[in-house]
Amino acid sequence: MNYWLVKSEPFKYSWDDFVAQGVGIWDGVRNYQARNNLKAMQEGDLVLFYHSNEGLEVVGIAKVVKEHYQDPTTDDARWVVVDLAPVEKLPQTVTLKQMKHDERLQNLALIKQSRLSVTPVRAEEFDVIVALGHLS
Repeated sequence: MNYWLVKSEPFKYSWDDFVAQGVGIWDGVRNYQARNNLKAMQEGDLVLFYHSNEGLEVVGIAKVVKEHYQDPTTDDARWVVVDLAPVEKLPQTVTLKQMKHDERLQNLALIKQSRLSVTPVRAEEFDVIVALGHLS
């Protein structure tokens, strides 16, 4: 199993929008590295859902339910989408500030490549972030 992080601006597509939809098409990616990450996603992979611009925080966990296929928002065959489904809203959000200050997350792609909208996450980083989201 692989782990990923996807970013969405909550005023455009929030966690609550995603949950209401049930299964979301992760579309609109127009960066080659992010696209390659979408192509590498496999059914069952777990995905951290991150609110960018507003909040700057991981808010939930999703899973890949359909592997990459042609992005229906464009005729350009270079761009793909995946389908994601919500798994769990984290009891506590995990902020970018928390992640930047956690020694275990210093190599997190979100921190190293902050503008990329789809990034891989190492298993141990995923576990740390989920654990932080379950602290009470």
